[in-house]
Amino acid sequence: MPSELCQAGRVQFRRSGQEGRSSRYPECLLVSLLKVIAIDEHLRVIYEDSVHFDKDLPEFKTQGGAYVHSDRLTVTSPVLMWVKALDMILEKMKSSGFNFAQVRALSGAGQQHGSVYWKKGSIQILKNASPELPLHQLLKACFAVSNSPIWMDSSTTSQCSNLEKAVGGAQRLAAITGSRAYERFTGNQIAKIYSQNPEVYTQTERISLVSSFAASLFLGAYAPIDYSDGSGMNLLQIWEKVWSASCLDACAPGLEEKLRSPVPSHSVLGSISPYYIQRYGFSPDCKVVAFTGDNPASLAGMRLQEGDIAISLGTSDTLFLWIQEPTPALEGHILCNPVDSQTFMALLCFKNGSLMRERIRDDCASGSWDEFSKALSSTVAGNNGNLGFYFDVMEITPEAVGIHRFNSDNQKVSDFPKEVEIRALIEGQFMAKRIHAEKLGYKVMPRTRILATGGASHNKKILQVLSDVFNAPVYTIDTANSACLGSAYRAIHGLVAETNVSLADVVKLAPEPRLAVTPTTGAEELYRPLLKRYAELEQKVIYNPTSSCPAK
Repeated sequence: MPSELCQAGRVQFRRSGQEGRSSRYPECLLVSLLKVIAIDEHLRVIYEDSVHFDKDLPEFKTQGGAYVHSDRLTVTSPVLMWVKALDMILEKMKSSGFNFAQVRALSGAGQQHGSVYWKKGSIQILKNASPELPLHQLLKACFAVSNSPIWMDSSTTSQCSNLEKAVGGAQRLAAITGSRAYERFTGNQIAKIYSQNPEVYTQTERISLVSSFAASLFLGAYAPIDYSDGSGMNLLQIWEKVWSASCLDACAPGLEEKLRSPVPSHSVLGSISPYYIQRYGFSPDCKVVAFTGDNPASLAGMRLQEGDIAISLGTSDTLFLWIQEPTPALEGHILCNPVDSQTFMALLCFKNGSLMRERIRDDCASGSWDEFSKALSSTVAGNNGNLGFYFDVMEITPEAVGIHRFNSDNQKVSDFPKEVEIRALIEGQFMAKRIHAEKLGYKVMPRTRILATGGASHNKKILQVLSDVFNAPVYTIDTANSACLGSAYRAIHGLVAETNVSLADVVKLAPEPRLAVTPTTGAEELYRPLLKRYAELEQKVIYNPTSSCPAK
């Protein structure tokens, strides 16, 4: 096998807690960039670089790679900025002496939910691109919408309502597409463009996701949308893996023609465009494997397997789940699994993550993580039946706000001793994660591993509570480049996927996650009744908009 396999063309937002509907986006720190990683046959990273949109492409005047419009709801990114970033990173690789001729396959990932609108006739420009010019100059007249709606956009509330109504309600839409209607999801964004600018919609011959757009640039032809990223559009029937006619019709006429058929996420789409062969020296045999969304690519990069759960403990806490038999709900998202077409992945986000943990640390442990950990050690698992709900800001899952404490008799109390408060916070956060994961169809199995990342994953006392609540071992994993690495792994997998080789077989040489803690004996018996109580009490704290206070 030649010594280099490369993932390229990845447009990425590094995001904190992107799940949630329009009015409930958390405050996010964005570092928006395009990143490239190349790996060899031993899965070692041999090249890595990036282009930062704001810093390296100041002419586009973006903040966090985006424009926030005057209504504070509409958020877009300039398509040509993405194209120019690709030009720049390939030129940097060329200048460094990178040997493109040895690249056997490439794939990539794009921020989920963004969309690109190709103007009629653009396919000919893409196919016949002259290697004498950078791509951003060649494609400057190719987009019917110059600024693409992206994942932060929350301007399509009416379109969401219309879509849910058209298919028989929010739960029915979730059962079809894996999610209820979300403002950033592509179907609703297309519906907005059609209703507000029908002439722009008419001028559009193809609609791409950011992922399939990037793949199209490498392919020199319109790349199909893959199943996994396609299931974040409110348009794909996740079970049959075809577009839903009722959802398409509710969004815009003739939409299927502009989307074309989706494909398995491991599909080899074809060989690289002659443009890259002539301009950069790629081999004509280099294959382009379907690109996918950044969240699905992260699942591949973390090498999740059936029954595994990945938990990112950051500003917001995010769960990635590998699910065999999902039960789509009004919360969370079910997506097609990017590395196994027969299974699914789920996403859950909890807005009150590390900021809530830091607040309780400051209030109850003098701002010291050491004191915080000692408090966890000094209290017993189960906290003598004391349970708490801690939401500084309106939570996504469940919809609740405020701090609510209950004693062992399920009576509300105004405060806990400091060490009880600390354990109630940590146990409550992890019980909520298990309860809501199981609502989506997740099942803890004997072989389940929890892969923990993020700031709190460095605290063994916190991880011990996580392990006990889920009754599963916890491993720590570095996910700094999980989506980018996942795309490189998927590129290799695409070359052999048709022979029924699994991704797990392909990435056997990758570094294993590190075992951090194992469950305490008797943890399952202790937490089983507590989980039931916690789920029942949660119903009492859910936000009730009619009374502007938590439900009684």
